[in-house]
Amino acid sequence: MTAFARRARATAARMHPELSLVSFTLLSHLEYQGGCRATDLAAHYTLDKSTISRQVGALEKAGLVERRLAPTDHRVHVLHLTERGVDVLAQVGNARRVAFRERLTGWEGPDLARFAAYLLRYNEAAAADDGGPA
Repeated sequence: MTAFARRARATAARMHPELSLVSFTLLSHLEYQGGCRATDLAAHYTLDKSTISRQVGALEKAGLVERRLAPTDHRVHVLHLTERGVDVLAQVGNARRVAFRERLTGWEGPDLARFAAYLLRYNEAAAADDGGPA
């Protein structure tokens, strides 16, 4: 698992020079949620608010994320991807798909099906431990 995590971080760095694995993860979550508060990110990833604040600050500085007032409560700021953030996330997503296709070239259908089933099973178990979606 350590080698897997190390490889994931190194791969993320190659996918886009501005995007760490953490940044990619946060941007992906914001895209999936259609925006959310920084406190929601902290709760979802069980991170300290100051850690999220630093990460979000860096994403804002890079022009990938912006804060908007919540439509129902103008005291609350909601984080959203900027147009540039959407573009960068799409570039990284495409690069990841290409990398996965290259790594899995030559795998037979049954091997791919088993691998996918094991990944789903692992993610469902992890989500159950975390109390979140798979």
